[in-house]
Amino acid sequence: MTFPAVRRRTLMVALSLAGALGMAAAQSAPGALATPGWPSKPLRIIVGFPPGSSPDLTARTFAEPLAQALGHPVIVENKVGAGGNIGADAVAKATDGHTIGLFINGNLTIAKLLNPAVPYDPQKDLAPLSLVGTSPLVLTAPASQPDVPAHADARAFLDAARQAGNRWSYGTPGVGTVGHLGTELLKARAGIAPIHVPYPGYPQVATGMLGGQLQMALLPPALALSQERTGKLRLIGVTSAGRSTLVPGVPSLAEAGVPDLNLEIWNAFAAPATMPAAVQARLSALIAEIARSPDVRAKLFQQGWQVAGTSPQGLANRIQADTALMARVIRTQGIRAD
Repeated sequence: MTFPAVRRRTLMVALSLAGALGMAAAQSAPGALATPGWPSKPLRIIVGFPPGSSPDLTARTFAEPLAQALGHPVIVENKVGAGGNIGADAVAKATDGHTIGLFINGNLTIAKLLNPAVPYDPQKDLAPLSLVGTSPLVLTAPASQPDVPAHADARAFLDAARQAGNRWSYGTPGVGTVGHLGTELLKARAGIAPIHVPYPGYPQVATGMLGGQLQMALLPPALALSQERTGKLRLIGVTSAGRSTLVPGVPSLAEAGVPDLNLEIWNAFAAPATMPAAVQARLSALIAEIARSPDVRAKLFQQGWQVAGTSPQGLANRIQADTALMARVIRTQGIRAD
């Protein structure tokens, strides 16, 4: 074989190897997993809450970049009712291969624990895609309370709560919500005993504190901060294990001596368990990649979320851990659905 022929053969082998490596790299890149023939129609994101709600805003934040990545329209559809469980059930039962859902943690962890009659099983009927964002709740109280010193820190506030016993009340958006179970967990960990008063939603809880009907509540950071800026509410501490960038300067309740308290609200994407595994993998990679992009990260932060963008296993682990925690709270505190 002549020298030029050897060079040509070597070049052809090199080009073939480079092409194979390039194809492998392309297929392993986020969002580039091979799903021949999919999508063949618009992708639906079902949200179990009304337009303008926090889950709805998050879903719409992802809709446009997902549509650009898939080359097909992405439609956000609101199926409202039963605390998001109607929408969750619709996702669980979808068989078109083009439906996913944006969920709050209650639908994936608490719903079945409190009500075994909920028509879907999050462990069996839904496939985790990605944990999108997390946020602590903020222990919040009226700016002035007769039982609490004017400049009380978190420790002094909790001391006052212990002294008050069941003379104090706390508000939540309803039985079985994260705000409810989280406060019951706080009661057990901190040795306090306020009485639960359910309200239609968090804004009404804040109004209850402003009117003096409530002495404390766990609120989402954005609502807590907006009321704190008016001077009407005080921020006591956050429920995460450490401080949160969403509420700068506010200590964690762990710093105030509350042991083993690590509670967050979160939202996540999940698919019907019947969706093909390759499609699940592609959507999971895309969603995580989009969540961590600078533009979407900034939008989620403005909505009150610390970006996660996990793998399916990361979300599955979070569901498992939070389900176990909420089950203990429900059992030890004797909580029952209305």
